[in-house]
Amino acid sequence: MDLEFYRPYFTKDFLMGPNSLRVLKELLDQNSKPLDADSLILDLGCGTGLTSFALCKETGAKVFANDLWISGEENAARFAAWGVGDHITPVHENADNLNFEKESFDAIVSIDSYHYFAGTEGYFQKKILPFLKPGGIALFGVPGIKEAYDIQTIELLSPWLEEEAWMFRSVRQWRKILGEYADMASVEVFELGCFEPAWQDWLAIDNQFARSDAACWENIIMPYTCFVGMIVRKN
Repeated sequence: MDLEFYRPYFTKDFLMGPNSLRVLKELLDQNSKPLDADSLILDLGCGTGLTSFALCKETGAKVFANDLWISGEENAARFAAWGVGDHITPVHENADNLNFEKESFDAIVSIDSYHYFAGTEGYFQKKILPFLKPGGIALFGVPGIKEAYDIQTIELLSPWLEEEAWMFRSVRQWRKILGEYADMASVEVFELGCFEPAWQDWLAIDNQFARSDAACWENIIMPYTCFVGMIVRKN
């Protein structure tokens, strides 16, 4: 993925936090079975649809772009303006009750959203894995806390995140949450390398949320947090 192609989209109109495309690029680079035009992808928690746009452009695949906060109509207008309206279907559903046929997708992708709804053991196996085709891949990127501090999450992050601090988990904690089941061929959980550039793209934006995060960057975000990547392959 050539990030320079997408640089015009690194703005307050499309980014909703640290640059999701940097996270997506790293996960796609780590995936040993590339996606292509024959693939069907579910982008879970797509926000303004930027990751769905990139998935479509980079792979040629058809994408279902699902988000609970951004309406399907709003994203459909963006996809049409971007020239990919025929390849991306906007969806507005709760991840707990997805209305798709089982074993529909070659890949399920979730960037900076999975931690909001999937932080309990067994969730992936019950709610996500059934929708992957045999041999399908799940690619998740979430904000997390460094392992050295994962027993102090609330104490360290509450001044920044308040009641949402509990959602930040370490590599070790996410590996336990994902679990290992007979229908999961492989599970990789690791700290992503794109943390600082993804954050700097966000902090350069002039909006109230980025400014609020900037105030916590030096003392909380940079020393204690990270991005966690998860790659799960189905049998």
